[in-house]
Amino acid sequence: MKIITKITTQKHSTERFNIYLDDQYAFSVDQDVFIKYELKKGKQLNEEDIIEIQYGDDVKKAFNKALEFLSYRMRSIKEVSDHLKLKEFTEPIIAEVIYRLKDYRYVDDLEFAKAYVRSQWKTNGKGPNVMKQELKAKGIDQIILETALLEYDESFQFEEALKHTHKAVNKNKNLSSILLKQKVEQYLMRKGFSSNIISNVISEVKFEKEEAEEWEALVKQADKAKSRYKNNDQYTYKMKMKQFLYRKGFSMELIERYLEMDEL
Repeated sequence: MKIITKITTQKHSTERFNIYLDDQYAFSVDQDVFIKYELKKGKQLNEEDIIEIQYGDDVKKAFNKALEFLSYRMRSIKEVSDHLKLKEFTEPIIAEVIYRLKDYRYVDDLEFAKAYVRSQWKTNGKGPNVMKQELKAKGIDQIILETALLEYDESFQFEEALKHTHKAVNKNKNLSSILLKQKVEQYLMRKGFSSNIISNVISEVKFEKEEAEEWEALVKQADKAKSRYKNNDQYTYKMKMKQFLYRKGFSMELIERYLEMDEL
């Protein structure tokens, strides 16, 4: 048995106490742990008591770190666990902290997932497929993430995808009708929308340009390519221009018309 012979508060934290056993510094504890174990001068502690007290203090330290981490925004249980691992807390301590956080409702994966879906939908206009990947990476299981995504039904997904489409169309007016449509499809897929939503949106948007608009787009693309191929001989120049503009989605009829005018 060892006896507490001295107790002092720490210089930089009045909520932590230094405990001396048999006139030698042994360990420090948080104020809550100090009160819980009724530590006082003259109290006797055996090895089991000391281990239990130090374990309780480590749990308190980890709990405080978790609260600090949660103070900035909501977190998933996995995010909190990973954060505590980085702080080098052991698995039993992390498990105890997570149990307490759940008991106080400081962490709740369903509420976190619902809030995440709302945020990514309203702020970034992401599709559900991307959200699923991101939530899985945050440790949210399949049932919970499927439940959270119920709030983001197909009608809302369609609206968001349509917004993205209109922005993309306005931003890429210099592309051919074919390439513009392909670009929009690829963009919506990267944003996480399903092929069904993308198909419905594409069918609602007019990608086919009037001939004058298509011609204007071709001229702008051709003007960019001319500087790249102008030093070739005439035959090579025309072939490379044809290949370039055809890859850009323009019809051969318009390409031939441009090249004929280019010779004049």
